[in-house]
Amino acid sequence: MSIPAPRQTSNYAVIALVAGILGWTLLPFLGSIGGIIFGHMARGQIRRSNGQLDGDGLAITGLVLGWVSVAMWVLCILAFVLFFGGLAWLAALNS
Repeated sequence: MSIPAPRQTSNYAVIALVAGILGWTLLPFLGSIGGIIFGHMARGQIRRSNGQLDGDGLAITGLVLGWVSVAMWVLCILAFVLFFGGLAWLAALNS
């Protein structure tokens, strides 16, 4: 009776999770981009491995953390531009 080899966790999936967490803590924008890139790379690697690699949940978590952080950055920049653009517009109206 042979014992099947244990499945390994994808290194890219672990990197995606760590980068996604770093995107919320120490490296706000760069970590998020890294989480997105490595998350997509990990999911592709896991699909191509034919069941030899594990870690799809880690990759998805890194992807979600990355995309939510990028979306929040975009919304904050948009709010900043709209707020100060509105102030400039009001100042131009009153002059």
